[in-house]
Amino acid sequence: MTRARGILAVLLALCAVVVTGCAGFPTSGPPEYGLESGGTDDDSQNVAFIPNSPQPGATPEQIVEGFVDAGSGPGVRGDWTVAREFLAPSFRETWKPETGVFVDERAERDYVETQEGAVDFVYDVVASVDDKGAYERADIATASSTFRLAQQSDGEWRITEAPDGIWLDEAQFPTVFNRYPVMYFDPTWQYLVPDVRWFAITRAPGSIADALVNKPPSEWLAGSVDTAFPDGVAFVAAVPNDEDGVDVALTGDAMLAVDSDVLDRMQTQLEVSLRAAGVTQVAMTVDSTQIDAEPVAVRSTRVPAAPLVLTEQGFGFLTGDEIDKIPGLSAAVEANAPVSVQVGAQRDLAAAKLASGAVVRLNSAGTDAESLDTRVGLVDPVIDGSGAVWSVPQDQPSALRAFLPGGDVVEIADAWSEATAIAGMSLSRDGTRMAAVVSAGGRTVLVVAGVLRNADGIPVGLGTPTMQLAVVGGAVVGVTDIGVTWIDDVSIGVLAGAESESTVVEQVVGAPTSLSTASAGMASIAGGTGGSSLRLRADDGTLYVKRGTAWQPTATGVLVLATQQGAPQ
Repeated sequence: MTRARGILAVLLALCAVVVTGCAGFPTSGPPEYGLESGGTDDDSQNVAFIPNSPQPGATPEQIVEGFVDAGSGPGVRGDWTVAREFLAPSFRETWKPETGVFVDERAERDYVETQEGAVDFVYDVVASVDDKGAYERADIATASSTFRLAQQSDGEWRITEAPDGIWLDEAQFPTVFNRYPVMYFDPTWQYLVPDVRWFAITRAPGSIADALVNKPPSEWLAGSVDTAFPDGVAFVAAVPNDEDGVDVALTGDAMLAVDSDVLDRMQTQLEVSLRAAGVTQVAMTVDSTQIDAEPVAVRSTRVPAAPLVLTEQGFGFLTGDEIDKIPGLSAAVEANAPVSVQVGAQRDLAAAKLASGAVVRLNSAGTDAESLDTRVGLVDPVIDGSGAVWSVPQDQPSALRAFLPGGDVVEIADAWSEATAIAGMSLSRDGTRMAAVVSAGGRTVLVVAGVLRNADGIPVGLGTPTMQLAVVGGAVVGVTDIGVTWIDDVSIGVLAGAESESTVVEQVVGAPTSLSTASAGMASIAGGTGGSSLRLRADDGTLYVKRGTAWQPTATGVLVLATQQGAPQ
């Protein structure tokens, strides 16, 4: 296949703000000039591609190629002005670039004129972004699209028929688009839950507000989160009100009946969602009148920076050579000598697996373990904010159970119904999402599902569909060689062991996958509050932390590396 021939000049995007529903704001840092085509820049948000306009006498193949290349240049208005120059005037206003993005490999693009005025564009799909900004990776496969062209009155070829959406090379994609968390509430209204979307940087504030107010959450998450925005309220425009502020114009009769608590939650969702786009001040307006609202306090999912471990000295937070114990709970852990521990947010309860393989609940009120699950081959259990302990056998993924405080057991019917085995699971600290590494279709994959709860907060199921995130390995990867943990609110870490080395997957939900390698013999993984706090424990008890791209030892003698579901507040 031929490489695309259009040369793209590169300069800084001076994100001049345009007063529209998709107005753009600078996202970070001062202007930097001088990058040539093919160059790189650590702060990709400060770089924009300016594609070539159509050249006189261009052939149909060259026109289609130039149009595809022009997907990299949304312009400061975010309306892909240069791309529209390749379209016939009759088609220019009906083409919809915002419909989605095909992420492909530029070097594998090919253009073939199959007949006069018809060009087949062949490309390898890497991922896609839909009209809501949701990113989905794809198994690399060849796809094709047909373009139709006609000669205009001046003799130049222009496109009269083309698919909606744009194409971006996978290296260009994170320069033109950025990921933004659209924030929802958990059903208890205590936590904010991010739903990661991708939008063109120059359209970000308006796109974020539109997604939050006018569109539903991602399908896999929809049953597990709530929004304060009532039905009948619509987003109209994002209007800049100063250098880093925006007025979010809303409309709808429902606004007349909204009470102050709901308004405050709406304000909270907007402020936190728009923060990633560089917006520091947000005001809601209706008919140009500002709505009086203040953001509400939400519960943090941050955990202490110190690792939580079991050593010969006992169980607690490791600071230097000292163990800072948790009153009551440390004694319970030490008395039962578990092989895995997950501590609840309030640090009064913990889920643990014993050396016998049984799953128990530990309580700070005493050292006796509450036996919960004695099935064979259980994965490491997790605990949620209500104190429910989740447990499942490796060879029966659909036999997931939640053991509630008080003794009731909830069967989570048909969990991961298409999987044949499960290596591990991890519950997000806000209790809304369950990540798991499962074997299905001859592969080992990382998936995530929304957690469904009733009005009392009791878990009743996992949402469908699940979202597949990363391929961890083939059928040859043993389920006992893999661990999974939430790193922070949007990222999941997976440890996959092998004879020669260990692979660590750092996966933002709804984003490309990041991989690193560590020495062979890594046994467990635990997250913190970001990638720099991700830790590994080796079979010999050495604790490792990631420094740059390398895993470096920081402690020895660790018997168990525990995970945390938050901190008391």
